[in-house]
Amino acid sequence: MVSKRGRLDQFIAGTLQISKKAVRGLLITHKVLVDGQFAKSPDLQIDEFTHIECNGVVLRQYQPCYFMLNKPDGVVSATVDDKHTTALSLLHGVEHDMLHIAGRLDLHSTGLLLITNDAKWSAALMAPEHKVAKHYLVTLANPIDQEYVEAFANGMYFEYENMTTLAAQLTLLSSHQASVVLREGKYHQIKRMFGRFRNPVVALHRESIGDIYLDNQLKLGEFRSLTKAEVDSVIQH
Repeated sequence: MVSKRGRLDQFIAGTLQISKKAVRGLLITHKVLVDGQFAKSPDLQIDEFTHIECNGVVLRQYQPCYFMLNKPDGVVSATVDDKHTTALSLLHGVEHDMLHIAGRLDLHSTGLLLITNDAKWSAALMAPEHKVAKHYLVTLANPIDQEYVEAFANGMYFEYENMTTLAAQLTLLSSHQASVVLREGKYHQIKRMFGRFRNPVVALHRESIGDIYLDNQLKLGEFRSLTKAEVDSVIQH
């Protein structure tokens, strides 16, 4: 999702269906409030969260919001779907306008899903160059050993995309379970990496993205707003 930045006069002209000259007249006569202050410059840069009033009428009043959801199995990471329950439909009592998912999970994967209406924030969180760590708990069909640890650390070459994965940290937890930390998000990456060993992934659960950890008080399908500290942990450039 792209952040809706632009000029103040373009926004008012388009919203009220008036000319930019008429907009300048409104500015000159102090009829436009931007974030509680009288606006004077027609080329003032605004975004989707800029509060704008004209002649006492609110034209835009979006507030940034950030949620974590404990995604259940069988829920699709989408805003709309004809066949499956969507992640957004689980956010009961929340206005869905402008909401999008920052870092999707497969249909049968579970755990931390972040949902926001702040495109700049989600872009910073998911930007490949930022290499934000994502922590997963993986359960396998067959036993795993030290060979897996070394293979994940060395990276794997996938011929179809002509790319080699970044070094990934795999920690053995039991004969069939491992902790995996990725700093990228290629298509079905974890399943494909274990697929090199012909070892199917039975369950995939995301525990954290960066410094945001799934709240262990949230049951499957439950959500809560992020704390200020969690929101601020994402460095925006």
